[in-house]
Amino acid sequence: MGYGLPSRQTVNVVGGRQQARSVQVGCRLWTLDEGRTVPTTVTGVSTAQAREVVDVVTDHLTFAVSPDQMLGTPDGWVHARDAEGTVLAWTPARKLCRERLTIKSGYEFGYFIGATCSDGTVGRNYVSLVVNDEGFASRYAACLASATGLPARLQAVSRPSGYLQRDVPGFRVRVVSSYLADLVRQYVGGDAHHMRQRFPRVVLRDRETFEGFLDGYVDGDGFRPKNWSGRLLVSANVPFLAELAKVVGARFTPRPRASAAHLVVTDSWPARGTFRSERHPLQLRESGWVQVREVRRRATANKPFTLYRYRLHPYPGFLINGHLARQPW
Repeated sequence: MGYGLPSRQTVNVVGGRQQARSVQVGCRLWTLDEGRTVPTTVTGVSTAQAREVVDVVTDHLTFAVSPDQMLGTPDGWVHARDAEGTVLAWTPARKLCRERLTIKSGYEFGYFIGATCSDGTVGRNYVSLVVNDEGFASRYAACLASATGLPARLQAVSRPSGYLQRDVPGFRVRVVSSYLADLVRQYVGGDAHHMRQRFPRVVLRDRETFEGFLDGYVDGDGFRPKNWSGRLLVSANVPFLAELAKVVGARFTPRPRASAAHLVVTDSWPARGTFRSERHPLQLRESGWVQVREVRRRATANKPFTLYRYRLHPYPGFLINGHLARQPW
C-alpha cells in the first residue's frame, strides 16, 4: 500500500503546522531525538496513490496515515495498522514553538535551584521568588540569568504578613517561561510543591554546583549560625532533607510531631568523603508516551488518496500532531 500521509493531514513544521501536501524540499520538520525535540530538514518529497488509510485514535487526538506508515513505540517502529493497544512517542504540539534554553551548570545554576526549592514558586509557565530581603532577590535574579540566559529583574511589591497583620514591602523576581517551569519540575521529580518535591539530584554534577545549591537553599529556608561554621537547613519536607543528609554524610533524625525538621551541614562536610558526582540531564526531556485507543480503516471507492512521503536529514523521523513517525528510507 505504500507509506505516507494523506494530503490534508497536518505535520509539525518549525514555526507552526502545515498540511502534508504543502511541505516542500527545504522545509524543517520537528522530530524527537533521545527525548528532545529537534528540527530535521526535508530533502525530498514523493507521492503515491492508495485506496485506504487508517485513522489512529490516541488519548489526545486522531490523525490519518497509510496503514504501512511507521510509528514510534517503546519497542521500536510498528506499522500504523498494528498500533492499536500500544503507546506512541509523543510531545505536546502546542509547546513546539516555545524558546528552548541552554542551561549552564555551575555555582549560579545550583544557587538558582536551591533558592527555588526553598522559597520559590513554580507555576504552569513561570518561575518566581517573592522575599523581603533585597540582597537575596538580587542574588537569585543574577544566578537565574547566568544559568538560563533569561533576563531577570527585581520588582518592588507588597506582601501580607500573618505575624504583623499588615502588608510589608518585598521584592519579586518573576520569569515567564514554560520551558523553565517544566525543567524545574523535572529536576524535582515532577511536582514542585515544597512538601512533595524531591531532592534535585541534578545539583550533584560537581562540588561547585552543589555548594551553590546549599547557599541558595540556606538563603531561603535556613541560616548560618554565628557561633560555629556551617549551615542550618529547615524544611517540613522530611524525605527531601533525609536524601540531602546522605549526600553530606550528616546524621538526620527529625523530631516527632514537629512542624519542621532541621539539618545541620558543617563547613567541614567535604572531609567525610560522601559526595559523589552524578550525571543528570540539564536539558528538558520533552517526549512522553500516549495510548493508542483505536485504529480505524478508511477506504475510498472513487478517487484514491494521495500519500505524501518525505526524505529527511539528519533525522529520519517527524511529528504528526506531536506523534513520532518516520519513513522507511
